[in-house]
Amino acid sequence: MSLATTATARMSASAFETSFSLLFNGRFASLFTYLTRLTGDKDLASDLAQDAFFRLFQRGELPSDVGAWLVTVAHNQLRDQQRSVRRRLRLLVTGGERVPTPTPAAEPDVEVVAAEQRDRVRTVLTQLTERDRQVLLLHHSEFSYREISVVLSLAESGVGTTLRRAETAFRHAFEETYGAYD
Repeated sequence: MSLATTATARMSASAFETSFSLLFNGRFASLFTYLTRLTGDKDLASDLAQDAFFRLFQRGELPSDVGAWLVTVAHNQLRDQQRSVRRRLRLLVTGGERVPTPTPAAEPDVEVVAAEQRDRVRTVLTQLTERDRQVLLLHHSEFSYREISVVLSLAESGVGTTLRRAETAFRHAFEETYGAYD
């Protein structure tokens, strides 16, 4: 490799690292928030978000739509992780062993109310279609309409309509399950 080629490679690697660092600082929180809401597990969400960014760094170049790429990678990792958990649970059940269930720690009243509300929202979200659940979670995790359109294979102009329908479906399911929507 010539001296000029080596210098160009170093400059592009340096430019990538700078772009990656800015991207990580600007987008990690929204990806983590989305995954936390999707999974209900902050530790799992953190692992998935970190791994998605790690894979992006390993890739060495930024895709044309980074937000959609990160969400897609995280979804694939989540699917793989869920398959693994189901497999382990199936092995435990067929092996005659019981799956331990953790007992929740006592929380102050405010925490209890907040936890109950989160549980209600998660319960209602499970009643929605996958598409409605994803559009709501992506939107509330501050992904742009463009990124949502790529992840869900929608026209960007259709994201708003899909979002409104999902919000209506959520409100209706919440009211059917719990009464008045706050």
